Amino acid sequence: MKLYNSLGPNPHVVRMFAAEKGISLEMEEVDIMAGANRQDDYLQINPAGQLPCLQLDDGALIAEITAICEYLDEVGEGPSLIGDDPAERANTRMWTRRVDLNICEPMANGFRYSEGLPIFKERMITIPEAAEGLKSIARDKLTWLDGLMADGRQYIAGDKLTLADILLFCLLNFGNTVGQPFDQSLSNVKPWFERMAGRESASA
Repeated sequence: MKLYNSLGPNPHVVRMFAAEKGISLEMEEVDIMAGANRQDDYLQINPAGQLPCLQLDDGALIAEITAICEYLDEVGEGPSLIGDDPAERANTRMWTRRVDLNICEPMANGFRYSEGLPIFKERMITIPEAAEGLKSIARDKLTWLDGLMADGRQYIAGDKLTLADILLFCLLNFGNTVGQPFDQSLSNVKPWFERMAGRESASA
């Protein structure tokens, strides 16, 4: 399998997930800084113009990080990072969606509309006046999550590492480098983040 890879948190999610599953992927780099993902060659691979994208051995293409990770979970060996039964899978998907919509999306768009504006203003509709509000939403929902984790859970969805953890870790790690460091006083998120950063897969 080949992963169309680039800078940014979304490809990091897939690389980290694959590393946790022990899956080795061929990498083809796409220069998003030069806008290669918006050119015809790449748009024929992923018409959404986004990274990453996974090409299967038969040539089939899968985009969207949750879809890619769920595929890798099914074909890879070792413990599932989605769930071993319907209830576990539903729980993982619930928490992944909560993390994605409430924290990751506003954080990412807050970046695109402010620090990342010089890159994105010619590539997509941007709303600079919304940037600070979006960042505030991400901070508020991360505080909400911190409170829920006060029940002693080691991971976001419970006692097992899941896609929800990998997704949030990669986005928070990215945020730390682009002007959105998370609040270090969050007494449950901070040690969780440190545990995640200590995993070998975090450097994938």
